Amino acid sequence: MDWMDPISVLFLFALTLAFLWKMSGFWNSSSRKLPPGPRPLPLIGNLHQLDLKRPYRTMMKFSKQYGPVFTIQMGREKVVVLAGYKTVKEALVNQADAFAGRPVIPAIAHYEHGHGLVFSNGENWKVMRRFTLSTLRDYGMGKKTIEDKIVEECHFLIQEFESFEGKPFEATTIMNVVVANIIIAILLGKRYEYKDPTFMRLLNLINENNRLFGGISVTLYNMFPTLGFFSGILKTVDKNMNEMYTFIQDTFIEHLKELDVNDQRSFIDTFLIQQQEEKDKKQSNRFFHNENLKFIVENLFAAGMDTTSTTLRWGLLLMMKYPEIQQKVQEEITKVIGSGQPRMEHRAKLPYTDAVIHEVQRFGNILPTNLSHATTADVTLGDYFIPKGTHVIPLLYSVLYDESEWEKPFKFYPEHFLDSEGKFIKRDAFLPFSAGRRMCVGETLAKMELFLFFVSLMQRFTFQPAPGMSKEDLDLTPTVGFIAPPKPFHLCALPRS
Repeated sequence: MDWMDPISVLFLFALTLAFLWKMSGFWNSSSRKLPPGPRPLPLIGNLHQLDLKRPYRTMMKFSKQYGPVFTIQMGREKVVVLAGYKTVKEALVNQADAFAGRPVIPAIAHYEHGHGLVFSNGENWKVMRRFTLSTLRDYGMGKKTIEDKIVEECHFLIQEFESFEGKPFEATTIMNVVVANIIIAILLGKRYEYKDPTFMRLLNLINENNRLFGGISVTLYNMFPTLGFFSGILKTVDKNMNEMYTFIQDTFIEHLKELDVNDQRSFIDTFLIQQQEEKDKKQSNRFFHNENLKFIVENLFAAGMDTTSTTLRWGLLLMMKYPEIQQKVQEEITKVIGSGQPRMEHRAKLPYTDAVIHEVQRFGNILPTNLSHATTADVTLGDYFIPKGTHVIPLLYSVLYDESEWEKPFKFYPEHFLDSEGKFIKRDAFLPFSAGRRMCVGETLAKMELFLFFVSLMQRFTFQPAPGMSKEDLDLTPTVGFIAPPKPFHLCALPRS
């Protein structure tokens, strides 16, 4: 029997339904207090109703039936799903503290044990988030210093695209490398050559793990971690994570050899110096220990690379799909910048280009289910009571595709971000970085990267499908994964005259 097949899994579970239905306490009294939702089956919950490859699609259907706040059951865990901009804002912004927790995700807890930044909670999360934000700003996030690094990387990116001489190529690895070099400049104080084998191996590890964490097997493991026959699915992830952590650990050692409090070169330096200061003061070192550093570096490296590079690939695909939009972007860039170097100061003068970039983020919808939240206290949302510790999914797909907020939510339509005079306008429902206490710490950096990389590429190249393909052949269906990238595609980067 193929344990990777959810149908086989359901068959196995069905054998236990009669017994489990009689289990006392399975349906507890709090069920009546929670928001409504589809009736779950014993043990498997609503597993049989979910599209496990793209669960956000099923959740959207449930929201139309049960309302913007509803309950589903993932295995034996009750999960409250929030749908639509107004509901997500009410929870994550207006009641930010109550929804600022993270649930225990077995596949994550297996490695991180509450350390790091993204999936930690309580005082550890508060201290590490405060340190991370201040240190990222110190190393230039949102400032000219990091802008200069991105501009430098733009030159390497253009050279790489030029090397294909207009012939078709697949850009996934290139975009990963380019974006990863920016976060590495902050974390490690260096950049890697594109063909560096260590660098390439790290990127491959991250890509594979992101794909695996979004797959059906890990989803089932998270629902049923105590069932031993699912443990085998983590072997590949284990191997990848251990290899990555070994690299990070070795990097600490190298930095310790040359640590100078008066010459801090990177994020890791600053953390290690803070660690040393706590030791010198004979403090308990509750937070600035190697485990936290290891997982923060991994969190920032993985998140800082994959999300932005995925968005850029969506941008390239959409420009090929809609060549008339690509042409308008290029005409605006030529008019405003000419052949000069794109800088952040140009963004205000490029309203159409800025609108296209925002629409790429909205339409690309790369994190459709968001990262899960958990309530830190008993809370009332609308007419419903949600107990402390409840697993909550603020469905970003429902925000970025909210039919009450967007004129044409299911179409690629840059005019969503333009007024009647063609001026750029901000939209409240534009939340690709989430919102509230847990919103992305790298939002400022990501916005800068997206603008400078995208404008630089549009300035120098016209993008077309590979020979033998037309724009109609280009598939906009996202690939299955924790992050939703476009399906692999080849492109031709033709130099603009």
